[in-house]
Parts: sequence; structure tokens; C-alpha cells
Amino acid sequence: MELRDIEIFLTLAEELHFGRTAERLRVSQARVSQSIAKQERRIGAALFERSSRKVEITEIGRELYGELKEAYERINGAVEAAAAAARGTTGILTLGVIGAQAHDFADVIGAFRSRHPAAELKFQEVHFSDPFGPLRRGEVDLSVTWLPVREPDLTVGPELISEQLLLLVGAGHPLAAKEQVMVEDLGDYVVTQSAHPQPPYWEEAVNPFRTPGGRPIRRGPKVATFQEVTACVAAGEAVTLVHRDAERYYQRPGIVYRHVPDAPIGTWALVWRTAGETPLLRAFAAVAREVRPQPQGRVSAS
Repeated sequence: MELRDIEIFLTLAEELHFGRTAERLRVSQARVSQSIAKQERRIGAALFERSSRKVEITEIGRELYGELKEAYERINGAVEAAAAAARGTTGILTLGVIGAQAHDFADVIGAFRSRHPAAELKFQEVHFSDPFGPLRRGEVDLSVTWLPVREPDLTVGPELISEQLLLLVGAGHPLAAKEQVMVEDLGDYVVTQSAHPQPPYWEEAVNPFRTPGGRPIRRGPKVATFQEVTACVAAGEAVTLVHRDAERYYQRPGIVYRHVPDAPIGTWALVWRTAGETPLLRAFAAVAREVRPQPQGRVSAS
């Protein structure tokens, strides 16, 4: 029995209608009838009882369906696994994320898992104090990182999120009493700085070195994780501009978020090591481009 004939038999057993079976399989109704007749001749018994009103499966037909259905699914599964391997969309893909931001692009993750079930997607936290190290050390295959990224060995992929930055301040800080703060106000205070060296252009994308009026914005406590950031801010040691996802996922006693109308727009994108690009990585990026064809709009005053 050919695979197509098995498919026709199984579909007719489910539909119990020659016309619907033909439509579902995109073949002619005559092709369905010929296939069933050929199978019945080979077996030597009727598989279906036909009348002008309905089609019913016989007892022999039900037994055959039970035997063939499981085998057919195994065959299809094996073919799909082989095809996935040929496309390079099997294996493990490790995605680096900062904090809890993976929740913000769960649609991309869900679509990738649905379209590439043979691939395993893992997550690893990446800290802002070492944004590119995990990529270069091969600890992650790709990361979600804020832009710009101007590293010659890294490729910038599709953008995922674009939102206006907020100011994180201690609840007792003078700026906490304001409903909104301007970037110029930062010239009167100190902001946190990374405990480890970062490209200056990358740091400045979040915390500028100067106010719009030209005053320097002083750097204060050195921090390596966002938990250290919130601890310093809550203690009143510094303030800092942060991405809006911090307000969604990091509410803590002693800290508040304030709107900054002239704050930079923070954009996050997929980034990977150019030399480490794989078919599986490209598949994830392709899904991201399709699901998020345009970055999210800017967030105005809340």
C-alpha cells in the first residue's frame, strides 16, 4: 500500500465523506474512490459501507485504521525530523536576556517554538555590565541587547522593542517629588556606572555624559547587576535612567520611576556573533522579523 493510499484511507475514515476527503487532500473524488477500491481488492473485504446518504466504516476498516494511524504518524514524524535536520533547525539555541524582558517578546518565542518544534530554546541571563562577553565566549548564541551596537564582530538583527526611558530614583530623593523630570536635571546629581568597562557609546545610549545644556553628568557608584542598581538608588546614592521594562518587572520598596519627556528612546534588538551564525539562529531571527515587522511605538508620558 502506497503512502498516499494510506493517507486517503485514514482521511476518509475520519471524514466519512468522499467529497470532504477529496477537498482536504486536494485530489479528485474519483482518485479517492479508486484508491479505496484498490485497497479493498487487495484486502479482500469492504472497508466502508456506502449508500446514497452516508458512508460508514466497517469493522475491518476500523481495525485497519487503528493499525495504520499510529504507523502513519511515526512515518510523518520521522520525515519531519529529517527535514528539520536538513534545514539546520534542530539542536539547542541559547538566548541571552537581561532581566525579565523575555516576557516582552513572548510572541516571538512562542512563534519560534511552534514553527521549529525540533529545536530547543534555552535562556541565560546577561548583565548590562558585560553585554557582549557571553556572546564572544560562546555562552549564548544570540542576545537581546539595547542599541546602538557598533562592534565589528557582532551582527545586529531585527529590533524587538522601542520605548522611552524612565528615571529610577529613591523614594526620598528630591526628584521623586516631581511628576516628571528633564534630562537637564541630571546635571545636579550622580548616576550609577557599570562596574566593568563598557563601550562609551553603549553606556551613553542610556545615561548621557552631558545634559542638553552641556553640563557633565557625574558618575557615581559602580554596579554590576540591576539588583545592585536598585540598592544604590534606594539608598539615595545615585539616580539612573532605565528602560521601561524595569517599571513593569522591578517594583521595590524605596524606589520610584519618573517620566522624562526628553529622555532617549531605548531600542532592543537581537545581536549575535557574526562568525557564530547558524541556520537555527537565522530561523529565530526570521521569525522575529515576521512577528515584529516594526519596532513598537514610542511610549509617551504616562
